[in-house]
Formats: sequence, C-alpha cells, structure tokens
Amino acid sequence: MDVSQILIQAFASSVSDYWWLILLLIFVAFLKSPFMKGVLGEFQVNLAAKFFLDKNIYRLFKNVTLPTEDGTTQIDHVIVSRYGVFVIETKNMKGWIFGSPQQKNWTQKIYRHTNLFQNPLHQNYKHTQTLQSALELDPGNVFSLVVFVGDSTFKTPMPDNVVNAGGYIRFINSKMQPILSDSEIMAIYSKIESGRLEPSIKTHREHVKHVKTIIEEKQRPADVNSCHKCGKPMVMRTARSGANQGKQFLGCSGFPKCRAMRQVS
Repeated sequence: MDVSQILIQAFASSVSDYWWLILLLIFVAFLKSPFMKGVLGEFQVNLAAKFFLDKNIYRLFKNVTLPTEDGTTQIDHVIVSRYGVFVIETKNMKGWIFGSPQQKNWTQKIYRHTNLFQNPLHQNYKHTQTLQSALELDPGNVFSLVVFVGDSTFKTPMPDNVVNAGGYIRFINSKMQPILSDSEIMAIYSKIESGRLEPSIKTHREHVKHVKTIIEEKQRPADVNSCHKCGKPMVMRTARSGANQGKQFLGCSGFPKCRAMRQVS
C-alpha cells in the first residue's frame, strides 16, 4: 500500500468518525456569513413589529424590491400606517460604530480591527426617494429609519432616526399625528403590491448582482477623457462669450442634457 492510499484511508476514517463536527463547522460558518447576518437582523425587526405594533394600525412589508432607472433597489422593511410610511434599513453589526449624517462612510471598530461601510442614511435615502416617487407621496409622509441590531454601540452622537433595536419601536410610536387617510393607506398597499418585484431568491440574486456591478464601477479608475457626471466622452470646445471668450475647455459630448465641463490643464 503506497502513501497516497494510506492518506485516503485515514481521511475517510476521520470523515466517518467526525462527520457531525464537519457539519457543525459548516453550519457555524453559514451563520456568520453576510447573508445570514442580514436575515437574522431582519428577523429581529420583523419579530418586534409583530409583538409591539398594533396590526390594525401598522402593516409590515418585508424585502420590497422596486425597479429603478438603473436597475433595482431593495428595501428591508416598509411599515405603512396612518402616521406615515416608515422605510427601514437594518444593519446587523457588532463593535463600536462611528459616524455622522454628512459622512460618506461610517466606521466599525472591533478591538484593533477597523472597517468602513457606506453611510446607511445615504443608503436609505435612495430607498425613500424611490418609494416616495412610486407611491406619489409628499416627503413629509415618509420617514427614513436605520436600525442597528446585534452587539453594537454608538460612539458618536446619532440622529433620532438611527437607533439600536430597542429604539426602533419607540421611534415609530413617537409619530402620533395622523397624516394619511384610510383611502390613502389602501392606495399605498395596492401600489406596493403591484409595483414590487416578486419576493424570491431569483429577485434577490439579480439585485445582489446589480449592486456588485455598481460597486465594481465605482472602484474602477475613472477615464480622464470621460465626463465625471454621465460618463460620456469629453470633447474640446472654445468659449464664445464671457470672461473666458476664446479659451478652450473640455465639455461633455452629451450637451445640452449634460453641461459638465473641465478646464484644460
């Protein structure tokens, strides 16, 4: 018996003796995956809504994927009530969280490890704008809410609409002035159901693929000859009037729809 056969037999014996341990390790790794963290975080929000919000007043929509001009946007939760429409972004994170409404990226710190992530308020802004447009609502009727679940602690002051799991229900209950009629609420229900893409694994995968494409495009070095606004080629132009008359500059070939310009170095 050669060495390879001995190793194969030893491996087979280990697998048969410790198969349960291998399955356990795979299961633990799955629970720690970003996908499962998102699922568990959303589950906590769903559970809180079920037990602490009156079903006769508040209706919860989960995983609402809406088409947009450049693809899709996926909203974790939408809660509709006479007190407004709440658009909820869930973050399942641990450690210290640093950030402010104006910053592009926030910081997660776990001991000596530091991680940057997109400002969830900016992330949820697109959600609220898309939903507001789809439902034809006034801005004052839509509330953006970011909920952090998991073992995380805010280390910088946060606005009222960025909360830990415990503050999520309190924020919703703080809105006590009715602003939507029963007929408006029924119309919103109908528009969400008819306008959303079918909640399915396929829809989720296509949305994830779309998000990855956007991230890759942002990380790709910009072409110096491309417009920084729309991506179309820049062309050499000459100013015909004004203080810079006769001087050359780079203007977007998409003019007049895009009026971006750049000085010639």
